[in-house]
Formats: sequence, structure tokens, C-alpha cells
Amino acid sequence: MTDAPFSFQPVSAMEVPRFAGVPTFMRLPFVPLESPHIAQVDIGLVGVPWDTGTTNRPGARHGPRQLRDLSTMIRARHPVSGVEPFMARNCADLGDCPVNPADTMDTLDRVSTYFKSLKAAGITPLVAGGDHLITLPVLRGLAQNAPLGLVHFDAHTDLFDSYFSGCKFTHGTPFRRAIEEGLLDPKRMIQIGIRGTRGGDDVEWGLEQGIRIVTIEELYDLGLDAVMEEARTVVGDQPTYLSFDIDSIDPSFAPGTGTPEIGGFTTFEAQKMVRQLSGLNLVGADLVEVSPPFDPSGGTAWVGVSLMFEILCLLCENASDP
Repeated sequence: MTDAPFSFQPVSAMEVPRFAGVPTFMRLPFVPLESPHIAQVDIGLVGVPWDTGTTNRPGARHGPRQLRDLSTMIRARHPVSGVEPFMARNCADLGDCPVNPADTMDTLDRVSTYFKSLKAAGITPLVAGGDHLITLPVLRGLAQNAPLGLVHFDAHTDLFDSYFSGCKFTHGTPFRRAIEEGLLDPKRMIQIGIRGTRGGDDVEWGLEQGIRIVTIEELYDLGLDAVMEEARTVVGDQPTYLSFDIDSIDPSFAPGTGTPEIGGFTTFEAQKMVRQLSGLNLVGADLVEVSPPFDPSGGTAWVGVSLMFEILCLLCENASDP
């Protein structure tokens, strides 16, 4: 008896209905780090089910599970570019990163250690959160050689210094910490879609560091195409990370999130902007802040996984050949 060759293709909906079987991201094979097939993986889809950094409405710890469930409707080919990521690269669901829901600092260590292992294995990560604090330890794992650039879609800057009498690690502080730790180059950072009522010095501090902060008003005044062309100029051709907070999208399209702000992008505008990042030197990406308790129907998660597919097509441009 000979073993069949390992397949990195999604389960076919012509053989197993999309509502059946064990849900994995986009119906891809489950390949944990200890699997003998891990060395063959080019792009790893990873959940980080953790939201202890949340300061408002919790629930993003449940995001990866609902994102997986809704992702069973993802098909194989991009409708515009024609990219077929599952044919272009070996993609797999690596499962969930270890976390500790009772200890923030321990979780930060666990997540950074995990993503250091992925980097050492040559795997490009596409991460599903979790609240936005998870981006900090992911960056600790990836930015070991030099600071990365950042394209950041969000309603909020996440550049605050602290919350609640000096707490430095919340979902409102990850990018300030990342700059302080030398993980990000602020002059190669652009934040797109910032809006809502304000308090604190986050915007002022960011501008002082050289971050390009594009408010939602400026985005619509300049036009999406102009802003995305500027984004490409800001990050250049050096290694860059992409972080997409689901609350950058208007809550009429994506209500299932912890800190909603009215006046955001439509889902199509989000797709269009992400598509215009094609060709950038992306070394990883995340989609965060999907909170299922606030949208049990799964509509927000469907938006999230649809954008994850858009991002996956971008990552395929830089990942190693299978």
C-alpha cells in the first residue's frame, strides 16, 4: 500500500457540501506546526482567539471560529485578477496560536514565539484575530531583522500610550508599542479610514513620528485611487505588513465588532483598496476585531473572510514557490 501524495487543495464542494465537514479556513487542509507536512507550507492561515486587550465590547476571541465557519463559501479564483491562490501556493490552516485568556503578558510571549517559529520555517502568515493587540506580538515574531512598513485600515489609530492608570497593552496601543520597540518604521506607515470622536494625543503623536494618517474625510476628498497610490509610495518596495481592522468598514456592513464607528468604507471600497496593494512586498497580514456576539448571523465574519481571500491573493505574490 502506498500513501497518496499530500494535497493542499481545499475540499471540493462538489464532493462535500459547504455546510458539512470540519470547518477550516477556506476548506484548506489542517496542518499544525508539528505536522510532517509543515515544511511544505508557503502561506499559513492562523487564528489568534484572544481579546483580553479589548477595552469596550468583548467577543473577538470567538472571531477565528466564526471566520472559519463562514469561509467555507470561499471559492478558488479571484473574480477580477483571476488569481488562484490555492494553485499558486501551498496554503494551509495551521490552527490557532496558543494564548492565555487570563494573562496578557503571557499571551504576548506565546504569540511572538509562535510567529518566530513560522518565520523560521519560511511561512508567510495570514492571521485572523482576536483584538488588535495581537498584531504587536505577530510583529515581534516577523520584524526580527529590521523595522517593517505598515498599511493599516482602521477607524482608530491604535497609537494611544496607555489606558486605565498606565496599562500599556490594550487594543488601542499596539502600534505605539511597535514603533517604540523598533518593529515598525513610522515613516513607512500609513493609516487609512481614521474617524470618530477623539480624546487623547494619539493622532498628534503619530504625526510627530512621521506616520501618514488619512482620515475618512480626506480619503473621500482625495479619492480612493489617489490614497492607495500614496500608500504604495509611503511603504515603497521594502518588507511591509498589512493590518485590517473590520471596524474600518461602516457598521451598516459589519456591525459585529467591539468599537464601531459610523461613516466608514463600504465593503466594495474595502475590496478595491486592498486590490490596489498588489505588488507590494508583503511579509504577513491580519484581519482583526470580528466579534461574533454582536453579529451572530455571521454577516460581519463573511465580510472578514472575503477580505482575507483578497489579502491571500496579495500574499501569494511574495510567498515561496510550492
